[in-house]
Amino acid sequence: MNGIVIDGLRWEVRARGGGRPLLLLHGFTGRGTAWGAHATAFARAFRVITVDLPGHGRSGSADPARMSVERTADDLATIIRGANAVPADVIGYSLGARIALRLAVAHPEVVRRLVLESPSAGLATAGERAARRRADEDLAARIERDGVAAFVAMWERQPVFATHAALPPARAARLRAMRLANRPAGLAASLRGAGQGSMEPLFGRLAAVGAPTIVIAGALDDRGRPRAERVARGIPGARLEIVDSAGHTPHEEQPAAFRRLALDFLQEDPAA
Repeated sequence: MNGIVIDGLRWEVRARGGGRPLLLLHGFTGRGTAWGAHATAFARAFRVITVDLPGHGRSGSADPARMSVERTADDLATIIRGANAVPADVIGYSLGARIALRLAVAHPEVVRRLVLESPSAGLATAGERAARRRADEDLAARIERDGVAAFVAMWERQPVFATHAALPPARAARLRAMRLANRPAGLAASLRGAGQGSMEPLFGRLAAVGAPTIVIAGALDDRGRPRAERVARGIPGARLEIVDSAGHTPHEEQPAAFRRLALDFLQEDPAA
C-alpha cells in the first residue's frame, strides 16, 4: 500500500499478514514501525495495517486543522474502506487511542473491536482546553525554534515517562531513535491540530460506542490512569485492565502482559 493521498495529505500505510484486519495507531512522536515485535506477533493471526499518523514518520503534514483528530479519523475510515478491511479491529495508544475512539464514534461501521491503551476522551471544560492549546502552542514553537533533538531530550524527561528508566537499554535507544527521526514542522503541526485542547471532547458520546472495547492503563500512570478509567466507565460493557509495574506505555514497559491482554480480547469470539 505505502503512500496514499487523501485530500492532499500523504499517508504512509503498510500491511502484512493475513486474516482479519487489525489497524495499529501509534502515539505522539511515534510511527507505524513503533509497534515492532507486537506487529510481528499480531501478523501471525491478523492482516496488520500500520500507518504513520499525520506529521509523523513518512506521512505528510499540513495546516493543523487538516491534521485534527476528527479529520484524521475520517481519513482512517477512508483507508480502511480502501483496503477492503471493513470492519477492522483497532488498537490505539495515547494519541492513537484518542483517534481510535473518535473513529469508533464517528464511523462505527468500520470498527469491529477496540483496544484503547492510555486513552483520553479530551478535556471537559473550555478553560482546560484553552490552557492546553496555549501549552501545546508553546511546545510547538519550541520544537520549531530548537529542533527535534532538543525537544526529544526534554520530552523524555517528563514525569509521565519516568517509568521508562527501567526499560532495557536497547528498547530505550530504539524509542529515542524513532523520536529523533521526526520532522520539527510535522510534530509542531500535530501538537497544534491534534492536541487534547484542540479535539472535540467525547465524554458525551462514549455511550454511543458499540464496538466491544478493552481499555488498558498502567498502574503507575498517575495522570493517565484516571482518564482511562473514565473512558472505560463511559463505554457500555467496556473492560478495564490495569497493568502492574507499568506507566503510560504498557506495551513498552510490560510487553508480554499487554500483548496477552490484546490478543485474548481480540480472539475471544473470532466468528463474530
